[in-house]
Amino acid sequence: MLGNWGGPGNRTVRTFRAIGAARSQSAPVTYGLIALCCAIFLISPASGLSPSYGTGDELLSAQRAYFERWGVVPVELFDGTLRALGTPATALFVHGSWLHLLGNMLFLYVFGAMAEERMGHVEFALFYVGCGYLALLGYAGVHADSAQTLVGASGAISAVLGAFLYLFPKARVTSLFPFLFFLPLRFPAWVVLPFWVSLQWLAAGRASQGPGVAYLAHLLGFSAGFLYAWVRYGRPARVKSPATATEGENQP
Repeated sequence: MLGNWGGPGNRTVRTFRAIGAARSQSAPVTYGLIALCCAIFLISPASGLSPSYGTGDELLSAQRAYFERWGVVPVELFDGTLRALGTPATALFVHGSWLHLLGNMLFLYVFGAMAEERMGHVEFALFYVGCGYLALLGYAGVHADSAQTLVGASGAISAVLGAFLYLFPKARVTSLFPFLFFLPLRFPAWVVLPFWVSLQWLAAGRASQGPGVAYLAHLLGFSAGFLYAWVRYGRPARVKSPATATEGENQP
């Protein structure tokens, strides 16, 4: 199974919460997506909470079958069946572990509300699913011979980050960097998010022995989100009350 936020490129910055104008606005799609992903995870064998899936090898077998059923298997994706073609959409709501889920939902919580407020509820929902689908499809196309399973919302959430960067480049983010002894530093989004993209790019370049963490899906999703916002909205919006976030390290 492929986890979307793990690995060395993911040990840098993690956003824990945002305050400001966006939190006073309703973001039903963002919070609905978070609730849906959490609910699906809790009732799935991936959470390990349901005794109906057994324990030990029995649980591992149930988890493997679950990921293969709802996740993207690149080698099977282009076989023409409707079930396979639907997996880049279903995989967006499937997560492989507690840390995988929490890391993704944390980013969606922080950046999703402001993006949804700017786009509108329906457009944001279509944007999220559409960009997430394209990110996983693109990853599968590059790794078409891989039989590893890809799950997680990282492609879609990366698209949200890309759109956020274009729409709110001056929104300030307070970050805790592990390599600076978690010293809190405040930077605008146009500094923090491109730094994150650079790490994904470097990590993707080192992943020469086949897929592991889906760094390429992160890059594809981020690019799709940024380009969508650029074409759709033109000039970025001004942020009167910049959002502030606290970030730290998380290692799904």
